[in-house]
Amino acid sequence: MAYVSVPKDLTKVKEKFLFNLTKRQVVCFGSGALAGLPVFFLLKDHIGTSLASLVMILVMLPFFLFAMYEKNGQPLEKVLFNVYQLRFARPKHRPYQTDNFYAAVDRQITLDKEVRRIAQGRNIRQ
Repeated sequence: MAYVSVPKDLTKVKEKFLFNLTKRQVVCFGSGALAGLPVFFLLKDHIGTSLASLVMILVMLPFFLFAMYEKNGQPLEKVLFNVYQLRFARPKHRPYQTDNFYAAVDRQITLDKEVRRIAQGRNIRQ
């Protein structure tokens, strides 16, 4: 009898589009081919086939990374955005601060007393 494994978590199953690849992978691989092949054909006469193919691979590599790399279910652009947020956009030191209700009431009482003194004409800071 044939045996087919069914994953327990169906949210991780990705719909295949073409050649057992997802739409995202097809678009990224196609973009990589559109960027890399012209580079190869323009450079092969000038610098040789081996070096031109190496340059083509370097041009296509970012597209392949965006197509295939995934960490914790997140694609590469989300991972890079999170790294940017962590390193540059958000503060590095976030102190733990509480707003105690009783401290807030005490501050309000102190402010009310100061307002009453000022309103009565007795300024504290003379």
